[in-house]
Amino acid sequence: MNAPPPVRPVIQMDAAQRGRGPYIWRFRGFHRFTHLMAILTFYTLALTGIPLRFTCAPWSDFLVHMFGGVERAGLIHRGAAVVTIAYTSAHLGYLAWRVIRAPRKRDYFWGGDSLIPQPRDVLDFLRQWRWFFGRGPRPRFLRYSYLEKLDYWGEAWGFFVIGGSGLLLWFPEFFAHRLPGWAFNVATIFHSYEALIAICFLFTVHFFNVHLRPDKFPMDAVMFTGRATLDYMEEEHPDMVADWEAGKKVRDAEAPAPGRIATIVAAVFGYMALGVGIAIIGMIAWALTC
Repeated sequence: MNAPPPVRPVIQMDAAQRGRGPYIWRFRGFHRFTHLMAILTFYTLALTGIPLRFTCAPWSDFLVHMFGGVERAGLIHRGAAVVTIAYTSAHLGYLAWRVIRAPRKRDYFWGGDSLIPQPRDVLDFLRQWRWFFGRGPRPRFLRYSYLEKLDYWGEAWGFFVIGGSGLLLWFPEFFAHRLPGWAFNVATIFHSYEALIAICFLFTVHFFNVHLRPDKFPMDAVMFTGRATLDYMEEEHPDMVADWEAGKKVRDAEAPAPGRIATIVAAVFGYMALGVGIAIIGMIAWALTC
């Protein structure tokens, strides 16, 4: 009697679903909602803004007409900016609410669960470069690695620089009574170049680190589904899991495995976002040849 063929292991395309369970809640609904809003508004701002930055590019007219002309594209751009201000304000309110209710308020400003940059992040950066060249072990991150903090604070910096300069350009009559004329020239430069830096960083460094590096390829949907396996958490944030196992901290709540529909929706949306982001980088590279 012939032996049955060996069962091949299922390789999850979502890196956050690989390995053994149980699933752990990494991000709750509010975080995923604000992240979704950030994606939608950032892409809208990028696609309606870069035609002004690269007017000589062959694709510039196409993008402007796709949004209904210059005036309508400007309205859409400013509408996306309003939504950005709204969800950022909601995020700040949420943080304030969590700090007020937290039994240990210090944890939000210092320690392993904080997003505030700390001396350990500098050491982890140096350790990772040593690991890249085989000179040391891989750094053991806590809840947030230095790269995740870089993403977070980079977006915060961009919001205030791009948003502040954008408000000056949006309401020149109001600010002209309070600021010198050169401030508008500075705002124009800051708005254009900071936006370009943000686009290039997110669609190259962020994309590679979160989705395209070998151990996460083709994508990591943890921010879309909000949950990840314990194996994933041990690999990405080993010192946080070590604190759980040592009883120093309460483990994050268990979560049900993502359903088939949620996985498919996250994959389709994630691949579309990846594709559009990479296309925008290609368009910018094309425009630099003008």
